[in-house]
Amino acid sequence: MLRQWLIDMATPHNKSSVSAKLRAKRFVLFKSLLTSTSYPLKILDVGGRETIWSREGFCNPSAVYKYQITILNIYQEKTNFPNIKSIVGDARNMSQFADGEFDIVFSNSVIEHVGDYKNKMQMAKEIQRVGKKYFVQTPNFYFPIEPHFVYPFFQFLPLQIKVWILMHIGRRRKKIDSQEQAKNVVNGINLLTKKEFIKLFPKASIFEEKFLGLTKSFIAYEK
Repeated sequence: MLRQWLIDMATPHNKSSVSAKLRAKRFVLFKSLLTSTSYPLKILDVGGRETIWSREGFCNPSAVYKYQITILNIYQEKTNFPNIKSIVGDARNMSQFADGEFDIVFSNSVIEHVGDYKNKMQMAKEIQRVGKKYFVQTPNFYFPIEPHFVYPFFQFLPLQIKVWILMHIGRRRKKIDSQEQAKNVVNGINLLTKKEFIKLFPKASIFEEKFLGLTKSFIAYEK
């Protein structure tokens, strides 16, 4: 019962979930950074999807002319709105973009997926290079519920125990059959501490998202 409640609370598509409510508050802060005397604003979404932009009102008829959104991901995504385009790329090397090409770079729960700290540093440098401003969110390593696997203190467990849990209990609702696949899933997510995150974005303001008085995630942003 508790397990199911945790999964429901971590599901962004559930409007009453903690994840969805925090995301809504997150976009209030993000929109406060979108001040400009001229439109359209050029936004780069590193690792995102079109659905989040349509859900937050960036694709409404009154907003289409204001925002040109480029989604960079490891796969091509079909887009349904005239102000959104999808391209394939690598967050650690965005050499296809010029310095300061975008008014703001947005990235939500992606940097913890790009590998070790060296890879995270490369992604952070590229975000700061191509964006005049940026808005980067990532979960807090020390929050008691690991958000990707939705188990208490999962991030502190030894690798073999993590693998056993994924194979015998499952990630959210789905079990993983292969030990090798389970290892790849576990090793593909590396959460950041506040100190590590600040080091990636030394000039940023850091906002701490709270749940029950605890810091659930960090946002680095530059005005």
